[in-house]
Amino acid sequence: MAPKPPGRLGTPRRSRGAPRYRDGPDMAPKPPGRLGTPRRSRGVLRYPEGRTMKLEGKRIAILAENLYQEMELWVPYYRLREEGAEVKVVGASGATAYASKHGYPVNVDVQADRVRAVEFDAVVVPGGYAPDMMRRHPAMVQLVREAAQQGKVVAAICHAGWMLVSAGILQGRKATSFFSIKDDLVAAGADWQDAEVVVDGNLITSRRPDDLPAFCRAIVGALTKK
Repeated sequence: MAPKPPGRLGTPRRSRGAPRYRDGPDMAPKPPGRLGTPRRSRGVLRYPEGRTMKLEGKRIAILAENLYQEMELWVPYYRLREEGAEVKVVGASGATAYASKHGYPVNVDVQADRVRAVEFDAVVVPGGYAPDMMRRHPAMVQLVREAAQQGKVVAAICHAGWMLVSAGILQGRKATSFFSIKDDLVAAGADWQDAEVVVDGNLITSRRPDDLPAFCRAIVGALTKK
């Protein structure tokens, strides 16, 4: 009889349909989980490193209009979604999409005249030239005003200060903005400050795209406390 070649170390041998390993069935390798896949624990999404989604269950409105600044809309949009928030892009006058300063499109989820501030935990207003378009829509201005009056987080960056002026919510409040509209905010009663982010109660403001990390941290922090 010709000798049979020895099996490879660790090669499973089948017995009655079940694989056996040289080191025993309990030593069979298990497939690794997907890196970063969240696991549920008592209804809370938990990541392998123990991190939880801080804004799960929160609803946030981000206003949009033509000529918005790309980073000032999309960075908060994805950062807040990353923390588990439901984020809705709010438009006006029946528009289904808007183009940024460089032509990048954003689709609208809902019209401003179809929602109320009570439905959201926060309203975020990006900058660019869009705020000058936004304040021509009474429903958008009313949404920002009602959110502020109801104690909801209102966050505005760069030229979005124009919307705060039109909403009449700056009297006696600390705020910042792009430097070129400082006079507009001061005339509306704001205590203007030159800082990457200014938090005054439920009002959060920043100056420009460079401030987005601090801006987003402040929004997440404010919503986590609520």
